[in-house]
Amino acid sequence: MPDLELPTNLVREMAEYDAPDAPRRTWLADLPAVVATVSREWSLDVGRPFQPGGVTSWTAPASTAAGERVVLKVGWRHDEALHEADGLAAWNGDGAVRLLDHRVLDHTTALLLEACEPGTPLSDVRPPEEQDVVIAGLLRRLWIEPPAGTPFRPLTGMCDVWADEFEEKLARTPRLDPGLARAGMELFRELPRTATQSRLLCTDLHPDNVLSAAREPWLVIDPKPYVGDPTYDVLQHMLDHVDRLAADPVGFPNRMAGLLGLEVERLQLWLFARCVEGSIDQPRLGHIAAMLRP
Repeated sequence: MPDLELPTNLVREMAEYDAPDAPRRTWLADLPAVVATVSREWSLDVGRPFQPGGVTSWTAPASTAAGERVVLKVGWRHDEALHEADGLAAWNGDGAVRLLDHRVLDHTTALLLEACEPGTPLSDVRPPEEQDVVIAGLLRRLWIEPPAGTPFRPLTGMCDVWADEFEEKLARTPRLDPGLARAGMELFRELPRTATQSRLLCTDLHPDNVLSAAREPWLVIDPKPYVGDPTYDVLQHMLDHVDRLAADPVGFPNRMAGLLGLEVERLQLWLFARCVEGSIDQPRLGHIAAMLRP
């Protein structure tokens, strides 16, 4: 497969950000051989990739020798994407796309997944208030006790890494009020350590990662599993609706806390801290953080 078609988002992202020797380009150089290898091993007839696609994987519809419609996802192995297969295996199709098989190779994790058909993203067909209800219902199902012996990392580790990166960026580009930045990062490190519950988290659940399906009305794709405070897990959905956050930074988290049975004050603190963390790259989040400041 030397002329393997690539997702346009992946091509654009690499052209903009990756040096010639970047790890993602190393993964891409091996991609045609990997797709050919797993297609033979799983007896797949693989179609063209979904467009515009993602920026860290090659994903395409396929069919098995028995005629079953499936999806092949060949992902770049990097820190953020670890344990996707483990998370899908733990959920076993309960609210998330079902994992049929997987392989871990040098630079790649290959996943064989059930097909979500028609596969329309939630964001395309439901208004925001209905998206809230669907997201909340899925999160309640995904928040399971982590199975014994699973390799999921703690949310504390992710938050510490992100806080360190934020502080390095802030030192180079001091755009924020120092007191706001300090308060946000103190909370970002503290909140995952003071949780009274620990659950398996998706961490990247937003309406574009929820697809319509035949087996269930909606299924989650592309999780980035961690273990920790479930209150964190609703943040990405709210950040995906930044206009709503800016217009009503108190009412929106109050609504989501009610739908999920969460402590609203804790969700507001998490939202404040996460907005501070994202504010250097997205200045609008800094304004929202100022409105939410405890």
